[in-house]
Amino acid sequence: MEEPQHRIRAAHSESTITVYQAYSPDIGLPAARDGRFPALWKRDRMTWIKPSFLWMMYRCGWATKPGQETVLAVEIARDGFEWALCNACLSSYVRGLHPDLGTWQRELRRSPARVQWDPERDLRLQPLPYRSLQLGLSGEAVRRYADEWLVSVRDVTPLAREIHALVTSGDLDTASGLLPKETPYPAQGELLAHLHG
Repeated sequence: MEEPQHRIRAAHSESTITVYQAYSPDIGLPAARDGRFPALWKRDRMTWIKPSFLWMMYRCGWATKPGQETVLAVEIARDGFEWALCNACLSSYVRGLHPDLGTWQRELRRSPARVQWDPERDLRLQPLPYRSLQLGLSGEAVRRYADEWLVSVRDVTPLAREIHALVTSGDLDTASGLLPKETPYPAQGELLAHLHG
């Protein structure tokens, strides 16, 4: 079956969804140790969460980019994630989806979350012909994310390095077997109708 152009693929349970972020060790290590973000973590900045492990690997260069050396798997409540989607706006204007540029700009200013659809990645981090969700949180959404939705925080940097080493050596089958099991996230139609760019 052909992949739809826009789909959330994620590791999820009945009540939680796992998203990924990458930080410098001075933020990432305390977050994983304590199960919450440290005081150094800035609540007044937009924070982007990514349900796709491989897109996170593309973004952080397998945990090698400066300031992104610690990869976190952040398990959050599904009702919080869905609240963010319902209150999100696309990060760019789409003719035909938005009535006009001004309407989109007003929506963007008042939305506590924004959505980008970026090409999903394969094990070699090459773009695939379908897209994965990146969800940006600001204001109220950041506060809810850190204080209400958070279930657990795990450091998956060793896993990222192990998979990268296998990819580098050409053992894609073993690497693929270590990837987090991401499946289509349910109930997407009504959640995403206003977010198809």
